[in-house]
Amino acid sequence: MAMEKQCTYLIFDESVARSEPAELASGLEAADAKTKIATMKKIIILMLNGEQLGSLLMKVIQFIVPNDDKTLKKLLYLYLEAVEKRGPDGHLLPEMILICNMIRNDLNHPNEFVRGSALRFMSKMREKDILEPLVSSLRTNLEHRHSYVRRNAVLGIYNTYRCFEDLMPDAPEVIGEFIDGESDVSAKRNAFVMLCNCDQERAVQYQLSVIDQIAGMGDIIQLNMLELIRKVCRQDPYQKSKYVRAVFGLQSTASNSVAFECASTLVSLSTAQTAVRTAVQAYCQLLSTHSDNNVKLIVLDKLSDLQKKHPEVLKTLIMDIIRGLSSPNIDIKKKVLDLVMELVNPATIDEVIAVLKKEIVKTQTGDVEKTTEYRAMLVQAIHSCVIKFPDIAATVVHVLIDFIDDSNGNSASEVMLFVREVVETYPRLRELVVGKLTDFFPSIKVGKVFRVAMWIFSEYCLTEAEIEGAVATIMTSLGSLPFVDEETLEKAENTNVQQTSKAPAVLADGTYASQSSAGAGPSLVSKDEAPSLRSLLLGGDFFLAAMIASSLTKLILRLAACKGVSADKINKYVGECMHVFCGIVRLGMSGVTPSRMDDDAQERLWLCLMMLQDPYDAKMCEIWTQKCRQSYGTLLVQKQKAIAAQAEEKEEGKTKIKAHADDLLSFRQLRGKGVVVTEIEDEDALDMSRATGAAEEEDFGSRLKRVMQLTGLSDPVYAEAVVTVHDYDIVLDVLLINQTNEPLYNVCLELATVGDLKLCERPQNYSMQPHASINIRANIKVSSTETGIIYGNIVYDNSQGGKDTNSATTEGSNMVILNDIHIDIMDYITPATCTLLQFRCMWAEFEWENKVAVNTSITDPVAYLRHIVSCTNMECLTHIDDEDGECGFLAANLYAKSIFGEDALVNISVEKQRDGTLGGNLRIRSKTQGIALSLGDKITLKQKSTETAKK
Repeated sequence: MAMEKQCTYLIFDESVARSEPAELASGLEAADAKTKIATMKKIIILMLNGEQLGSLLMKVIQFIVPNDDKTLKKLLYLYLEAVEKRGPDGHLLPEMILICNMIRNDLNHPNEFVRGSALRFMSKMREKDILEPLVSSLRTNLEHRHSYVRRNAVLGIYNTYRCFEDLMPDAPEVIGEFIDGESDVSAKRNAFVMLCNCDQERAVQYQLSVIDQIAGMGDIIQLNMLELIRKVCRQDPYQKSKYVRAVFGLQSTASNSVAFECASTLVSLSTAQTAVRTAVQAYCQLLSTHSDNNVKLIVLDKLSDLQKKHPEVLKTLIMDIIRGLSSPNIDIKKKVLDLVMELVNPATIDEVIAVLKKEIVKTQTGDVEKTTEYRAMLVQAIHSCVIKFPDIAATVVHVLIDFIDDSNGNSASEVMLFVREVVETYPRLRELVVGKLTDFFPSIKVGKVFRVAMWIFSEYCLTEAEIEGAVATIMTSLGSLPFVDEETLEKAENTNVQQTSKAPAVLADGTYASQSSAGAGPSLVSKDEAPSLRSLLLGGDFFLAAMIASSLTKLILRLAACKGVSADKINKYVGECMHVFCGIVRLGMSGVTPSRMDDDAQERLWLCLMMLQDPYDAKMCEIWTQKCRQSYGTLLVQKQKAIAAQAEEKEEGKTKIKAHADDLLSFRQLRGKGVVVTEIEDEDALDMSRATGAAEEEDFGSRLKRVMQLTGLSDPVYAEAVVTVHDYDIVLDVLLINQTNEPLYNVCLELATVGDLKLCERPQNYSMQPHASINIRANIKVSSTETGIIYGNIVYDNSQGGKDTNSATTEGSNMVILNDIHIDIMDYITPATCTLLQFRCMWAEFEWENKVAVNTSITDPVAYLRHIVSCTNMECLTHIDDEDGECGFLAANLYAKSIFGEDALVNISVEKQRDGTLGGNLRIRSKTQGIALSLGDKITLKQKSTETAKK
């Protein structure tokens, strides 16, 4: 295999058409400088795209080298970087002698730009034969009067010493003397970088000699100083004391980039609270002052890491961190709130709640979409604070109730669910909540908020005055009866008769079919009318109608249980409620609404009418007025237990012993690639290992499990591949073996993909000796979460140039078809959690749905759910208690997130049939079609298997 060539820059432009060398040569010979410039640019791009244009080298030397144009001079050196400098025999081309003479002249040129261009070229050149005659000229440029020449001369010396030390063995001494007398910051920075990489001891000596002057140097050299400090302290921890004071001094006078590096360096040098506090203050300053959102996200990640190791220090600076909420970016706000919720404590809860209350008031103005999402996040944060610190509930409820009239259903629903939980958990707030709800009830605009508000009325209005006030509020919102006048009903009946009396239609095959349409009648709600309880009812929301009937029935039953209430008053309320229920039933059955009343709502209304016939039935009153509230209380207890269990697990993780006294010591210099780096001092080494992929290397045994055979054992070329799936790319390590007794030429692995997969580069051709083997690596980029397929073939020529009888042939070439490689969607999906409200919002928003019928031999619904969860790598959001005993039906929600940020929702509805088997459906929804279809195929394939369920 050919050695990979050096590349110092890349330019890709598909619009540049391929040209003949003769045409390009005529462009170089043109007298006009603009034509020469355009031709040189085209030649460079074509060479970088893989075209072989070495034949134009003499034309370039003849017509471009003598030209004094500065743009042409720059393009000339770019061309010399890309052109092939050695011939087929491996020796330097004769033309390079002329190039060396040109470079020597440019190194002594009176113009600074020409000298700098030549020096930049030398800083990238790795040809010893070219560099050797230029060393003397390179040294003299260190003393040039212009800083641009000196800084590039340092880079040229650095490259020469790093690649060929014997050409300039005294380079560190020369640069050491140069840096002491240099005044330009860029030149001094380049010299310091060379010393750090070529003679670290000399660099440390220089750094210690100017340790008190670092604060006055430029930021570009300060960053390199900090990098050397971390490097030295990792190698010799006893040197930390020499540098801590200097880093503290840099912290206050540095730029933003240096301040960030100073904070990271302080944390790595010392674990003292003073150092950590200074670092956190620097991070907080960047969080509140820097304009780049990416920098703020990185800073928040750093603070999250520090929170795990030094939580007590961050708790004292929580108010500095919460200032990050001033950022307009919603992702930054979310990260800040998550971090604050981890740090909040009894000493700071009042200040945090005060800030959150101010922020939630600010959301009344601003961008509607972002404001709504931010308000929901603030409500969740306040909810978390109330769970941790119950004493603050009274101070936030009255603020949140003001937002139940929000026209956005998500935000208002979140507030109402929070209020319902507060009033159940803290009975002393019952009167306050009921009074506020009574005042704000007429201004509610969302059906779900109406339902929760009426449920709170029916469960927590206990006195006679509260009950009468709640009933009066609901009745006022419903308005006068009837809901529809007689004239509208007659029009609706006539419309229905005309729609159903249509002639039969003739189908394409000649058969007859009856036709009917269920068109909606005239709209009962004006477009300009504000949403209200009556308008939602006339709009066809009969689930809300069932809730109205249930709430009014509970209120009447509670009123009947109150002492001192006369039977005449009870009968009056019963009559009014029955009148309302009958009006709702008549409205739902009339057909004037966009949709007719469903059977469930109709049955609920009839049940409420039956209950009102005898409001004094003790057993039924107990079920209606006590059991429902007890069920909700049980649900909250289970929820609090789950939260407590999560907190306990988190505390156990914090107090877990990280290292025992008899653990083996790990030496960084002797450590293998497979050892996990956890020390904060090795942060840079860990980042480098992640970037290069060394941290994810695996042993040989695990690789063997992922070997896929691509061809048969009797094929002329045997192929097998190891498929490695990273986050955003797939790596194929393909092994090819020549199983014939003849050499094979132009062996090429041709691959293609199906789905959102993209082959990065086409593998090159190889020659294979008899029974020889080669390894080919192919990289494939992944852009979305869906099942992909990789297919292809192997094309080769045998020694006679003929065709192989054991393989397919195409125009003189032999071909071996490869087996398809299927990429599993489960490699990209990870379990995730979300609230029920978020799940419902995404369910309503996502347009792609895939419905899969239940078809399994598993007979237990809970076991089937566990099996699906394990197969799909999803998280079950529905609490399933195995101690509740057997149940004939089950409904649950599953949620997962892909590495690309795509959401996958699954709703499982199953019930046990009379024959003992399970029936039902699984509905999959996502924003993209690929993930919905791929996940459906995965479930269809795996749901019949019972091995996972039995385990």
